[in-house]
Amino acid sequence: MSVISRRSFVRTTAAGIAAIGMPRETLAADPYDVLITGGRVIDPASRLDAVRDVAIARGRIAAVSARITGTGTEMIDARGKLVVPGLIDIHTHAGRSTEGPLLLLKDGVTGWIDAGSQGADRIEETITVARSSPQIGRVLVNIGRAGILPDGDTMDLALADVAAVSDAIARHRDFVVGIKARLSSTNTKDDYEVLKRAQQAATKHGVPVMIHMGQSASPLPKLLDVLKKGDIVTHMFAPAPNGILDDAGRILPAVRAARKRGVWFDVGNGVTGHIRWDVVEAVMKQDFWPDAISTDWNTMSRTTGVVDLPNCLSKMLGYGMKIADVIACATTHSAQMFTAFKDRGTLKVGAPADVAILELRDGDFEFDDNYTNKVRGRQRLFPHTTFLAGVRRS
Repeated sequence: MSVISRRSFVRTTAAGIAAIGMPRETLAADPYDVLITGGRVIDPASRLDAVRDVAIARGRIAAVSARITGTGTEMIDARGKLVVPGLIDIHTHAGRSTEGPLLLLKDGVTGWIDAGSQGADRIEETITVARSSPQIGRVLVNIGRAGILPDGDTMDLALADVAAVSDAIARHRDFVVGIKARLSSTNTKDDYEVLKRAQQAATKHGVPVMIHMGQSASPLPKLLDVLKKGDIVTHMFAPAPNGILDDAGRILPAVRAARKRGVWFDVGNGVTGHIRWDVVEAVMKQDFWPDAISTDWNTMSRTTGVVDLPNCLSKMLGYGMKIADVIACATTHSAQMFTAFKDRGTLKVGAPADVAILELRDGDFEFDDNYTNKVRGRQRLFPHTTFLAGVRRS
């Protein structure tokens, strides 16, 4: 899989500077729209992790250098903070209300995916929110044509309607970028058939399928066999039955084989049955790190163990990932998963000026899983300022 290394990124080197096309010498220019100075710039796409200045002009990244001598209409002193590409959350339910995208902007999220809130019957409701969103919002249509249902999206197998979901994609191809299949036993009696139907429609339109794994009726390897390159497994840290570990706590061979052929694995924090600390520890010790770290966010998430995307990124710091690694999981990796974000998730010169300024605080922090278990961590990320297309939005 063509992704940035899941280990350490290149630090302050000439190669790192060359990767973003900037000279070593001090830059001087006419006033920029925004000049962010002195922050620790982490741009995994450029293999950059160093103190740099970032200049923005006309909604795009204009310069990144050790010292920019020009001025900005707006000057931001980012000393002691992280300056990273705007975050991309590939698993939210932001499309449920117009309030969602605005709240996400405050968290540093400048691109989001609504992962299956609605099916074909009411997909226009989610698309309306995505269309009005200030940042890029895109939609995965639920294979269950009625969307998320309290008693299970596809308990009635007739709701897994290939023709209906295919038509929804065809009518809204500019916003619908994939299909969501919730495969836990509380959502469907026949996960394998539901997934085959989702894949049938997805293949027709050349879009990915995201599966909600964990507590399924079928063994995970059986479901993974149906996935193609570019598909996404969310809730990767869900415990048994039918998680990604065998009875001895080892990564299933089928899981490693799926990643090798191009299937992505995502955290999808959520609140019910999706993440348990002992599973996280066992998986991470085997160097099977997430490709993406997402939230399964909704407008009530601040009152749960999710909180926000920076908080979910922070949870992985206690399991061997470095700051640059977790930032990659919400920027460059996420941008590779959906073409809607193909020019996002980076601070390269010329890229849209979507920028998140984060605080990395040291202290004693408590992090929740979905099972009332808590772990303590020494660092936590907090959102500070968000720029969208060069305009401050929080």
